[in-house]
Parts: sequence; structure tokens; C-alpha cells
Amino acid sequence: MKTVKNIIFDLGGVLIDWNPEYVFLDVFDGDRKKMQWFFDEVCTFDWNENQDAGYPLAQATADRIKLFPEYEKWIKMFYGRWEEMLGGPIEDTVALLKKFVDHPDYRVVALTNWSAETFPVALQKFEFLQWFEGIVVSGTEKTRKPFVDIYKITLDRYRLDPKVSLFIDDNKRNIEAAQALGIQTIHFENPQQLASDISSLGINL
Repeated sequence: MKTVKNIIFDLGGVLIDWNPEYVFLDVFDGDRKKMQWFFDEVCTFDWNENQDAGYPLAQATADRIKLFPEYEKWIKMFYGRWEEMLGGPIEDTVALLKKFVDHPDYRVVALTNWSAETFPVALQKFEFLQWFEGIVVSGTEKTRKPFVDIYKITLDRYRLDPKVSLFIDDNKRNIEAAQALGIQTIHFENPQQLASDISSLGINL
């Protein structure tokens, strides 16, 4: 069994349920095909990730409106109604987080792709974000996962040895980037699978 001393949690999709469908499924009257077209062509995943790396939300919105002026109203909703996309905590994962935080053998930090402009909303909304020793927010650092810089920032800032660190993320691309730096990983799919994988590593909480 490999030794684990440090736990690095992703936030969105692991501890916090965030999904733009919570806004746009209603906007498009339940038409999933139309909503998916909007996400594929207008307010895309890549476009949103750019804001996670520090690009200003107002400028990003203006850029999209310039490209797609006929969809101005919908584009403005993406960040205008962003808080409504927060579905709440993923409770079973939060329970696992609490066990790590309360355990004397582990240090626990977070590494998240998140806009610096919207992250304060999450900090106010989710009390468990105060449990971490520290949180590295991509928008503040002006870089994001899976770029190597943000992993190195996390390891260096908290003096974490990658060999005894465990990174938990729901994005396989982010997991592979961590593995390349010698960090142990779990690709998160659901809380039950996470608990099982944690146990398989010989971690008893």
C-alpha cells in the first residue's frame, strides 16, 4: 500500500453540484437538443474554462455577444444567473471530506478550476469550504488544470510531497496531468465509488 498524507480535493462535480442545465433547461422549455446546441456552439465548455483561468466575466460575455448578437439575452444569463447553476453540496462526498479533516494523519487542501469573480459566492454559500487548510483557485492564479503550473503552485504553497499526496477530481484530463507529476489520484465518479477507492488504498477513516 502506498502512503498517503495529503488529500487534494477538486470542488465542482466532486463536492459541489454545479450544472448550467439548472438554468438553461428551463430557458429552452425542456428542449435538451436546443440547450445542448447552445452549449456546443455559443456558451461552450472551452469558453467557460477561459474564465476559470482568470479572463474577466464581463469581457467574456461581450466577446460572445459580438460573435452571436442574436443570442445576447441567453449569453448574458450564463453569468447573470450563475448562482442558480449551483445545485448544492454533494453530501456523501462532504461527509468523506469531514472524516479526512477530522483525522490527525491527513492534511487537506483543495484545487479548483473556478472564476475568481464567482468563487466568493461559493465561499459564502458552502460552510465546508472553510474546513480546508487552503484552496487554490485557478482564476486567482491565472492558470488552470490541467496545466502543470497550477499543480506545482499547490504542491509548493503547502509544501506537499507529490508521492504521498492523493488528488481527487472528476475530470480524467486533470487526473492524468496530476499523475504525470507523481501524484496519486482517484478519478471521481460518485461518492460510493470514491469511498471504495479510498478504502482500496488502505486508508481507514
